[in-house]
Amino acid sequence: MISRLSRVAVAVTFVACAAGSAHAQASSSQTRGLDRANLDTTCAACADFYQFANGGWLARTEIPAAYTTFGTFREVADRSDAVLHSVLEDAAKSAKDRGTREAGMFYATCMDTVAIEKAGVTPIKSRLARIDAISSLQALRAQIAELQMIGVPVLFGTGSEPDFKNSTQEILALEQGGLGLPERDYYTRTDSASTKLRALYLDHIGKLLALSGESQAKATHDAERVLDIETQLAKASLTNTERRDPQKLYHPMTVAEVDSIAPALDFSGFLKAVHAPPVKVIRVGEPEFLATLNSMLKSVPLSDWKAYLRWHTLSDASPWLSTGFANEAFRMQSAMTGAKEQLPRWKRCLQTTQRNLGEAVGQAYVARTFTPDAKARALAMVKNMEAVLRERLATLEWMSDTTRKFAIAKLDAFVNKIGYPDKWRDYSKLELSKQPFVDNRYAVTTFENRRDFAKVGNPVDRSEWGMTPATVNASYNPLNNDVTFPAAILQPPFFDPNADDALNYGGMGAAIGHEMTHGFDDEGRQFDAQGNLKDWWTASDTKAFNERATEVEKQFDGYTVADSQHVNGKLTLGEDIADLGGLKIAYAALERSLAGKHPEKIDGFTPEQRFFLSWAQIWRSKTRPEAERQQVLTDPHAPARWRVNGPLSNMPEFAQAFGCKSGDAMVRPDSLRPQIW
Repeated sequence: MISRLSRVAVAVTFVACAAGSAHAQASSSQTRGLDRANLDTTCAACADFYQFANGGWLARTEIPAAYTTFGTFREVADRSDAVLHSVLEDAAKSAKDRGTREAGMFYATCMDTVAIEKAGVTPIKSRLARIDAISSLQALRAQIAELQMIGVPVLFGTGSEPDFKNSTQEILALEQGGLGLPERDYYTRTDSASTKLRALYLDHIGKLLALSGESQAKATHDAERVLDIETQLAKASLTNTERRDPQKLYHPMTVAEVDSIAPALDFSGFLKAVHAPPVKVIRVGEPEFLATLNSMLKSVPLSDWKAYLRWHTLSDASPWLSTGFANEAFRMQSAMTGAKEQLPRWKRCLQTTQRNLGEAVGQAYVARTFTPDAKARALAMVKNMEAVLRERLATLEWMSDTTRKFAIAKLDAFVNKIGYPDKWRDYSKLELSKQPFVDNRYAVTTFENRRDFAKVGNPVDRSEWGMTPATVNASYNPLNNDVTFPAAILQPPFFDPNADDALNYGGMGAAIGHEMTHGFDDEGRQFDAQGNLKDWWTASDTKAFNERATEVEKQFDGYTVADSQHVNGKLTLGEDIADLGGLKIAYAALERSLAGKHPEKIDGFTPEQRFFLSWAQIWRSKTRPEAERQQVLTDPHAPARWRVNGPLSNMPEFAQAFGCKSGDAMVRPDSLRPQIW
């Protein structure tokens, strides 16, 4: 495969090693986290490092039928799911803690397939009847509010958040929404794959409407009206790339000002209907979307809106109804992602419990998996990484002292959230029962929405977590200026107390550096140390940063994936900058830890080589073409191969570690190597 690395005039090609080539001699020995059997030593490290590091694993690994992608993250998540499974099975039988007990009830009703099959569409019949009874715009608005409270995503999105420019205060946000496909461009693209997918989506809408009791003729007609409404909403929406600019999403307004843009929506009435507290300021993300929505509420017939609300109610509930509905929901999911079969019921129920009540089971998960000593070791690594980044900021050649002072102040203000929250969420007011599972879903979502609305107008609680302890991921929040590393990711191969520093810095160290760099990527750099959207950069430093960021964008634009699609470098820019910065910081931290030491090779590799192999192997994965296509269209993360080869080809440290020379595919010319952090 040959892919262009850059759109600049200089021609740079990447000649990848053949997929599935012979790998290193199968060795059952795994030396402290690095298994040589995963390598493909027939491929030169300097030609395609992703293949060199992972080719053996790629050759022998098949994606399980129920998965759309499989790799290190999924393997670690499966281990965490096994622990959660035990927690939830125990909780379903008996649990002393209120939150864990409610999570057990939630999980148990999800697993009660006998009751679910017997009920059929009954759990949502009364809701569908209320939609069918709509006879006025006022009644339509009442149903919109009711559906929003139970989590059915119709027309727009709303919720509390820190004010972009006064980050100590919670305000209400109001943004575009209401689509059934992943994002707006699915409705506007004219290529054959997009056209085919829209036709399948139209058929899917019709089939679910027919399953709910509509005649085939009415279901077909209503499906066309639903797609037309969603297409109008999509065309009025910003793209994923446009939404990466926080300046484009900050339009503070009063409730009266929102009502003046969209009087037909009557947002003040919506706030009363959902029992929101008094609202002084609303961050409107897309005023033009509201204006279009206002026009549509006046011009689209009520019968069409009823079809739209009916469809979204069905779409939200169908995976959790009887077999006919669940199978039709999976048929669409399979077309979107390539999954060959549904996950086992226990895993689906576990995942929805984790999404809805993650902190309720978090304490039990942490008690079984994460010790105070592990938390202390992880925090020590974070602090070490911060010290290295501070040194780099102090000596960065392209940054002026004026901007440097603010950058270091921002770094020093980072809040580190490690493992689990200091204060667990209070579930004492949540009431679940042995009612149909769909009703328990609605009850949990209503509980969370009420909790969320109650925050509006109050000081921001910076101790609150946006991730649950069993999440295999990490995050940076620019509004809180904090980094979060849940317990589930602080385990091998990301972090292993029994492994050498090289593996830990190439895994968890680079992940930590990645999240810290998000504070200084093209989005994060626009927020100050307190989390306010504020320009603290000199004009010349902004220019210098943008020039370097543009080179990263061009580089990733040149990478291709399934069916010759190009990565959208503007969409993935923040993650690509964070990968490069995180690796730079982690490598410097490793070198500092090795100062004055001369460790022997382990399994034939130097510490520096093991660092890069560790990074490459945490990204080993196989993805179905359908899922990869969806990722390129919607996900701000580049595909795994390019998260390895992309940043490493910019690092002289990598070339030195593996003896790569100018002209090798893994060595980008100096003129094309963006060096930011």
